[in-house]
Amino acid sequence: MQAAATVLSVFLSLDFLSAQSQSDRMNSSNVQTGETGRKNQPHIIFILIDDQGYNDIGYHNPTIITPTLDKLAAEGVILENYYVQPICTPSRSQLMTGRYQIHTGLQHSIIRPRQPSCLPSHMDTLPERLRQAGYATHMVGKWHLGFYRKACLPTRKGFDSFFGSLTGSVDYYNYRSCDGPGLCGYDLHDNESVAWGQEGKYSTMLFTQRARKILESRSPMDGPLFLLLSLQAVHTPLQPPKSYIYPYRNMANVARRKFAAMVSTVDEAVRNVTYALRKYGYYRNSVIIYSTDNGAQPFTGGSNWPLRGRKGTYWEGGVRGVAFVHSPLLKRRKRVSRALLHVTDWFPTLVGLAGGNITQSQGLDGFDVWPAISEGKESPRKEILHNIDPLHKHPTESKSRDDKPGKKAAAEIPSKGAAFQNPKKKQKKVLKQKLDKKSGFRLKTTKKPQIFPHESAKKSKPVPKLKLKSGPKAKTKPEPELQPGIQSGGAPSGTFHRKSKTKSKRTTSQNHNLSQSRSAHTKPKKPLKEQQTPKPKQTFDQNQNTSQSGTPTPPPLWDTSVQAAIRVGDWKLLTGDPGHGDWVPLQMLPTLPGRWWNLERSSSPLSKPPSLKTVWLFNIRSDPFERRDLADQRPDVVQQLLERLAHYNRTAVPVYFPPDDPRANPSRHGGAWAPWADGEEETKYQGVYKKGKNAKKKKKKKKCRLCKLKSFFLKLNTGMMSNGI
Repeated sequence: MQAAATVLSVFLSLDFLSAQSQSDRMNSSNVQTGETGRKNQPHIIFILIDDQGYNDIGYHNPTIITPTLDKLAAEGVILENYYVQPICTPSRSQLMTGRYQIHTGLQHSIIRPRQPSCLPSHMDTLPERLRQAGYATHMVGKWHLGFYRKACLPTRKGFDSFFGSLTGSVDYYNYRSCDGPGLCGYDLHDNESVAWGQEGKYSTMLFTQRARKILESRSPMDGPLFLLLSLQAVHTPLQPPKSYIYPYRNMANVARRKFAAMVSTVDEAVRNVTYALRKYGYYRNSVIIYSTDNGAQPFTGGSNWPLRGRKGTYWEGGVRGVAFVHSPLLKRRKRVSRALLHVTDWFPTLVGLAGGNITQSQGLDGFDVWPAISEGKESPRKEILHNIDPLHKHPTESKSRDDKPGKKAAAEIPSKGAAFQNPKKKQKKVLKQKLDKKSGFRLKTTKKPQIFPHESAKKSKPVPKLKLKSGPKAKTKPEPELQPGIQSGGAPSGTFHRKSKTKSKRTTSQNHNLSQSRSAHTKPKKPLKEQQTPKPKQTFDQNQNTSQSGTPTPPPLWDTSVQAAIRVGDWKLLTGDPGHGDWVPLQMLPTLPGRWWNLERSSSPLSKPPSLKTVWLFNIRSDPFERRDLADQRPDVVQQLLERLAHYNRTAVPVYFPPDDPRANPSRHGGAWAPWADGEEETKYQGVYKKGKNAKKKKKKKKCRLCKLKSFFLKLNTGMMSNGI
């Protein structure tokens, strides 16, 4: 009997173990199929933060208390070579569309509350593609992509639900948003209606509660979920709850103290969302993406140290973003990725991860980088077009051209290819390029520069990447290696020759990031070769315009007074006015920015004054802080990157920046910001809004030093009384 009982117990135990094993396999299968029976469809949680700088997170700066963010990043993949745009609207538009600003018409500035502008109606968006793949799509937080028509609202752009603000900057407690004196309105919306009655609730906490409610109201078995939590924090105004300020009471700078406290509120919000993901069964099959939308603004407490520049600039401090990916689905976790990534890459990456059809989206500038993130493979991205803004011209360049009639720059005309001149037209006279003190690469002609019309930009053939054959190298200090597509040249002041009849094989790296918006039937030109031969030291313009035989060669086709920035491999080129280019140290001073603000920038007596310089070149791998400008030492690299800018500019659409519409005034809509052109066709404003030359100039007020001093001490005293702890 005992033997029989023993055998029976063994069989029962084996049966229990097999049943448990089968249950585990079913659970594992559910995870792999997205818990919905659909394979490879994870829940996607994208957390977008506003104005968080490189030095505003715990794993970069231990004085910032972010234990949740630090843990999630340490257990996932930290993206240390990830780039965004320098301001809000451009970053958000590229996240939603997967396309560069030059292809959406949003090259210039942000969309202001009264502007009749939004995402192009003919372009598909990320939530629309995910919805087609079977996802439930929800957005909570800041939109800032236009709302003058109902067709511009998030719920008309692919989201099943929306709760948040439509403008760019909102009060954290009363949700009032202002666009000038006397133009303030309530800005909190639930789907397409104004969400009145929420005053007094802190926006970060309110948005987090809505995100948790979305997770609670549905089941992971209902299907895959895409949740975009776009927090208003840590954008101004600096309004953290007082309890979060106390841990930073030892910070002398009040703005920095408040800013750090707001970062802590973000950390708590992320902790609450991840807790809800675990509680309601989403976590095991989820991908959590954390990203800032641009660099920080040091004037209001942020810090990008030790990177150069700030929000609104194309220096690293403005465009290099804080980001990480956390997911149990990552194949290689707990590491730092230095793969080159851009905010446009999320569109094809997430659509591909969701099992959607990416081929339906034409003209994408992003790449599917999931293998680079999850498995540590090489990134398919080799270059980034940060932007080309033909409306933003270098002030000294614009002034000098205004004084000379008939010398209007190409980029002053707001049309497609605004900074690119027509290379096909044969000129009767030989073009001579004289070295200009303000712009060494600007084209000088006796005629008005010719511009590509709107239609011809689509038919224009792409400029292929150029290769440099290195000749005998001079004995100079070795420079960092060039990435694929740009091979190392010889002496710094070499000569360039174009040979249009030579043949060379096109490599994969030559076409890695061409704009996909050109026609599919367009046949690219055969690549041109650039040869560099050792010659006596000459000026740059001589090297550009004459070959060994004395035959004139085509000059560079780019106006360097136009604001533009591009990254190719390790090389980064900036032209025009990139913005405030200082290295702002950690804000330890209790006073407002004074003489110390420009100490770094004015410390080098050998550097050219900012007003006379329009070209910068850096090797970001060896010089991530942009302290060694190599534009004069490497004109060969400058030339090639200018060619890439010219190529991208040929695919650009006209800048769309219309004037303010008085009908947007909140007083006409019950005191709230809301669509004001509903029922009308899409606004087709021609040209670009600029103030007229005959506009009345404001009378200059007489300077009153004593008045300014009194005002300063009054504000200082008020701030100390209200902000002191």
